[in-house]
Amino acid sequence: MTIRGALSIVAAIVVGLILWKAIVVIGGYPPFILPAPEVVATRLVEAWTRGTIQPHFVATLQEIGLGFVVGAGLALIAGYALARSILIERVLSPYIVAAQATPILALAPVLYLWFGPGLLGKVLICALIVFFPVAVATMVGIRSVDAGLLELGRSLRATRTQVLTTLEIPAALPSILGGMRVGVTLAVVGAIVSEWAGASRGLGVLVNLARGSLFDIPLMFATLVTIALVGICLYVAVVFVERRVVGAR
Repeated sequence: MTIRGALSIVAAIVVGLILWKAIVVIGGYPPFILPAPEVVATRLVEAWTRGTIQPHFVATLQEIGLGFVVGAGLALIAGYALARSILIERVLSPYIVAAQATPILALAPVLYLWFGPGLLGKVLICALIVFFPVAVATMVGIRSVDAGLLELGRSLRATRTQVLTTLEIPAALPSILGGMRVGVTLAVVGAIVSEWAGASRGLGVLVNLARGSLFDIPLMFATLVTIALVGICLYVAVVFVERRVVGAR
């Protein structure tokens, strides 16, 4: 990321904090309704220094990482198959679209019932929500490869593997990485939803605890800020990889 891009992000955050503070002051909201930014910041520091957030953060990050790897990996394979086989597209497309159209909040309790409260169910929920955007982006990217390049590869007697690694993947990378931008943020959503379906640890669990039994609204907002920062950092990481890989071509 360039310095200009980083400054733009910082400026956007500062403007958001100013608006947040203005809403609290003008509306006269008490901390148990809408805490001020400095109250949330103080509670965030306290929660981290006292070890309140760390175990939940680690659990959620593990779910996000495994879910994204599994979902994106399967999506790359499925996207390529959908792009290169009309039969596979006709057979699989209805199921893929149906799975995407069904709200993840409705599927999470079912997967929780089938696979239990362990890590497997949470990873599957994350993988499921990541799968669709990456698979579609891969399919679109592979189909957009210049037909002339493919014909050139065939005329040079390139093998299927050589065509894939030297022509199709490099040409489709911008589209694939664009899908992964969306997928990595949706992985965060999937992890939180999976924890709401049933878990004993995770940032989603901490949000419910802070809102319910603890009635610690500043802690709830501090946890939400942590979730948002995780999503932003993962998105920026994918953008960094995209610019390094695509820009090197």
